[in-house]
Order: sequence, then structure tokens, then C-alpha cells
Amino acid sequence: MHDWQQILLGDLLLDIADGGTPSRLDPNNFNGGIPWVVIDDIKHEIWETKETLSKKGLSSSSAKLWPVDTVILSTGATIGEVGIAKVPLATKQGISGLVCNQRINHRFLYYKLQSLKNYLNSIAQGSTIREVRPPIIKRIEIDLPTIQEQIGIAEVLEVVDDAIEQTEALIRKYQRIKQGLMQDLFTRGVDENGELRPKAELAPLLYRHNNDQWIPKEWTIKTIDNLSIYVGSGITPKGGSEVYGSEGVMFVRSQNVTFEGLLLNDVVYIDDKIHRSMCRSAIFPYDILINITGASIGRCCVFPDGLGKANVNQHVCAIRFASPDYYDASYLSYVLSSWIGQSQIDKLNAGGNRQGLNYQQLRSFQIPWPEKNERKIIVDILKRNDELITIEKNNLIKLVSLKQGLMQDMLTGKVRVNALLE
Repeated sequence: MHDWQQILLGDLLLDIADGGTPSRLDPNNFNGGIPWVVIDDIKHEIWETKETLSKKGLSSSSAKLWPVDTVILSTGATIGEVGIAKVPLATKQGISGLVCNQRINHRFLYYKLQSLKNYLNSIAQGSTIREVRPPIIKRIEIDLPTIQEQIGIAEVLEVVDDAIEQTEALIRKYQRIKQGLMQDLFTRGVDENGELRPKAELAPLLYRHNNDQWIPKEWTIKTIDNLSIYVGSGITPKGGSEVYGSEGVMFVRSQNVTFEGLLLNDVVYIDDKIHRSMCRSAIFPYDILINITGASIGRCCVFPDGLGKANVNQHVCAIRFASPDYYDASYLSYVLSSWIGQSQIDKLNAGGNRQGLNYQQLRSFQIPWPEKNERKIIVDILKRNDELITIEKNNLIKLVSLKQGLMQDMLTGKVRVNALLE
């Protein structure tokens, strides 16, 4: 990289400035068609925003109108999010615009700033709200290749970004399909051929009325209390996180319980002595785990076979069948994760705050319950869709890892773009 230069970022910019927010007391400051970027609007290419300013709002605040291809960088409460303006736009305070001069390509700067996210957070200043002000950003020194190589680096990384965006779109598609499947499967079910029953309005003789809704006439409504022999949670062992280890008995916490399954990349372990002292809350294969407190209340999954001894803390409740079974556990977990289970949680937590569930409330949950074979077919249908989601999520992990590696190599000159393109 002998032809790269070390140069201050400020020497590569025509302009850099923070944004601003006009007074919300004057409604004439808003809804005027000028895109106004807040943190949730920042993405690779920024074409539109949730809110807009009027000319009056723009002129009455410290916000300024940035031209197309301005690099947008969050420098306030959430530091290091970066995007590129694809239309003229303004930003709120804590979100800066960076206009490139002829020595640096805006697409290259976008990726360079992405690579500097941790560094930007490390140099942030302020006690209440940490921020990186434009004068500090201008003093950051970067390694700069020729403009031709900058463009080549950006083009390679954009190919990976496009693949990431396509994969994320596929994940969202399959997740929408899953929601639609659950809506149909838990109201109509399937016939002996595995096909959805006709809707109730088309075939009313196939249904019966229950609690203001129609369900297939062969189905029953059971409570979790009817279905289970155990509903309970654990405790945090004495000593808290200080007694956690990297081996021993798995100790499941609320962050490990997701709608996609048990997340093991952040799991901790306790020793066997502590586990024995908490034997009442030991969990077993095909227990259904559901978070009963906090922001993640209602998230649930099945504890799979093959993980050995395990326990849970007080934020995770286990539901156990008398005869644990993969299909029954999976079916109940799917129902709890659907609108059927989540709406019952919402009703029990007035105002939608979702603060907590107790065992008695959980036992009272009503569950549509088909015959065994129909439950199995429903689970298999949903599992097939879940497998597609898992495949794409694994692809996404690989692509993100590839991008990180390419950024590390290409933005430092360790690997030259020509070598990758040959």
C-alpha cells in the first residue's frame, strides 16, 4: 500500500455539520416534503424518511439541506450508523452530513466509516449523552488509496451488501409466510390429506363456534393446565453471574429463549452442586420454555433433546407434558408464539406493557387442540418453513462474516482490489 496516503478526514470534505430539530410546538415546521433523517431512517441508501420538514422548519432550525450522495453519520445517542443520501435531505441533531471532495469517493467513505464504528464510540465525549462532534471527526486520520481503487473497493463491498439485502428480504418473506400459515393452520387446520380445510363461511358444517370464533368441529379447547403436569421457573443462584462458568450444567436465561429456537451463543453454565440445589427447576427435553417477565415476555421455544442437564432462572418458565413429545411440544410452542398465545399475554397485561405472567395465568391459557395426527401435520408444515428461514439466516451470517473480512483486508490495503477481481 505504498501508494496510499495517510490524511485527515477533514481534508477530504467540502462540508461537515450536525443536524437540527425545529420546534414541535409549531406544526407548520413539519410535513412539508423535505426528508428529515432520524436514527431509524439510516440505511445504506436513504431515499425517504418517516418525517419531513417544511421550508419554515428547515430555516428555523440548525438543520441544513444536504445534497445527493452526502454521507449521513449518526454521531449522537447511537454512534456509527451510516448511510448515503439518495435525495436532498436534512437530519436531526446528532446526525451529521459529510460532503466529499474530489479526493474521496462517497461510497468508499461509507464503508470506511462503517469500519470505524467501534473507534468512533471509543472517542465519543459527554457524560449524559456521548457524542462525536464534527471537529473531532475532521481530525480522524485515514489511509486513502487512489480514487480508482476506492471505487473498486466500494464496488466489491456493494456486491456483498446486495447479497445481504437479498438474503434479509428472503428471511422477511419466509417470516411473513409463517405468520400466514399459522393464521390458517390454527383456525382451519388440515384434513386427512394434509390440505387446509375450506374456510368456515364456505363449509360451515366443518366447524363449530367457540368464544366468538369458529374452530374445526373435531378440535377441542384445552388449557395449559389440562395439558401439563408442571409449570414453573427457577431462580438466579446465589452469587449471580459470578458463579456462571463455561462448562457444567446449562443454565438457560431469557436471552437464550427466542421464537426461532434456543440461542446457545450466549449460554452460561452452573456447577452440578448448584444444579442439585435447584433440582425443582431442572428442565428436560421437550419442555416448552417461555419468558414470563421483562421486555421479552412471551418469547418461547422447545428445549431440544441432546443438550444434557439444564436449569432455568426466574425469568423463564418451563411447561412439561406428562409424556414429553417432540410434536406436542412443538405444536404448543407454535401456538404460544402465534397471535393466539401473544394476544392472551396482552389481555393479561393491561395497557400493553407486558410486565409479567404468573403460573396461574399461564395455566389458564386456552389452546386449540386437534387430534394427534393433525397436530403432527401442522408442525411439519411449519417446520419446513422454519428450515427455510434457518438456511437463509445461516447464509446471512456467512455473508456478514465475508463482508467484515473483506472490509478488514481491503480498507487497510492488506488485500488489493485488483487481486480480488483477477
